[in-house]
Amino acid sequence: MGCCCGNNGNGCTHNTYKITVIPGDGIGKEVMEAALHVLNASGIEFDYTFADAGDEYAEKTGVALPQETIDAVKKSQACLFGAVGESAADVIVKLRKELDLYVNLRPVHSYGKAGKFGDVDFVIVRENTEGLYSGHEEYTDEGATALRITTRSATRRICDFAFDYAKKTGRSKVTAVHKANVLKKTDGIFKEVFYQTAEKYDDIESNDFYVDATAMYLVTRPQDFDVIVTSNLFGDILSDEGAGIVGGLGLLPSANIGDKNGVFEPVHGSAPDIAGKGIANPSAMILSTVLMLEYLGEPDEARKVEKALVETIDEGKIVTSDLGGSSSTMEMAEEVARKLSKL
Repeated sequence: MGCCCGNNGNGCTHNTYKITVIPGDGIGKEVMEAALHVLNASGIEFDYTFADAGDEYAEKTGVALPQETIDAVKKSQACLFGAVGESAADVIVKLRKELDLYVNLRPVHSYGKAGKFGDVDFVIVRENTEGLYSGHEEYTDEGATALRITTRSATRRICDFAFDYAKKTGRSKVTAVHKANVLKKTDGIFKEVFYQTAEKYDDIESNDFYVDATAMYLVTRPQDFDVIVTSNLFGDILSDEGAGIVGGLGLLPSANIGDKNGVFEPVHGSAPDIAGKGIANPSAMILSTVLMLEYLGEPDEARKVEKALVETIDEGKIVTSDLGGSSSTMEMAEEVARKLSKL
C-alpha cells in the first residue's frame, strides 16, 4: 500500500499526518479512544480532526453523514473510523462511494490463544463498490428486487489490487471466490477477468472456489488460503466467518482504500449491548491503525504497534474478557502503549 503522497512509502517527508477521526456510535467511541492512546505513544505525530457521523448524530440532526465530515476526510491523509449502528449504509457505505474506496482489505490472522487455529494468516480483498451492496432495490407487487452489478472495469481493478498486494507482501497465492455455476453472467465475468489478470502474474499461483465451498474450507483448512479476492457481499460474509476462526470480531481490522483516500475501521459494529461498559476489545481498532500506518508509508512503526499488541495478547494478563482476561478497554490500550514506548 502506497504512501499518501504518492511516493509508495519511499522517502516520505511528512512530519505530521493529518487524520480525520470519526468515533461514531457505541463502542466505536471507546475503541477509538484506546487506539489513539496507542498511536500517541508511537514515534509519529498526528494532527487529528474529529468529525461526526452515525446514529446518535442522525437523531440530533436528521443526517447520519454530514457533508462537513465527507469534506474533512477528503482533505486528510487518512481516516480512522470507529463504528456506527443502524446508519451504516448511510455512513460507511456512502463514504466508500463518495471517495471511490473500491478495496476493502481484511487481514485474518491468529493472535495468542484466541480462536480455533494457531496458524491462520490470510487476507480477504473485497470489491467495495458493486454487487448487491450497490443499493439498487425496488419494491414490486410481490415483494422486492435487487440489482446485482458486476462490471469488467471494477473487477479488473480489484483483481489487480489483489495480485499486486500478494506480490508486495510476499504472498504466493490468490484465490477467487464466486458462484459462477449459478450466477453465470455476473460471477462468470468475475471469474473470467480474474484469470485474465492472473496471466500477468505468472509468479503468483491462482485458483478459484465457489463461495459455499470456501465457507466450508475456511473452517476445515484455513491454512490453505493466502489472498482471497471476491465480490462485495461474499467478502462481507466470509470476513465475519474469518473473525470466528481467529477468535471474534474484536480481532479483525479492515481498510477501505481508493486511489486518493483511505478509511480504516474495525469489522465489529457499535455493539450497543456492551457500549459504555468499558469492556470492548480494542484490538481490531488498534490493528486498523496498523493498516493505516502501512498505507501512510510507515511500515516500521506499523510493525512496532502490531508487536506491542501481540505481546499484550500473548501474555494474556492485561486483556479484555473476550481474550480471557478481566481488564478494561483502556487498561489494555495502556499496556499496549507501554510496550510500544519501549520498542
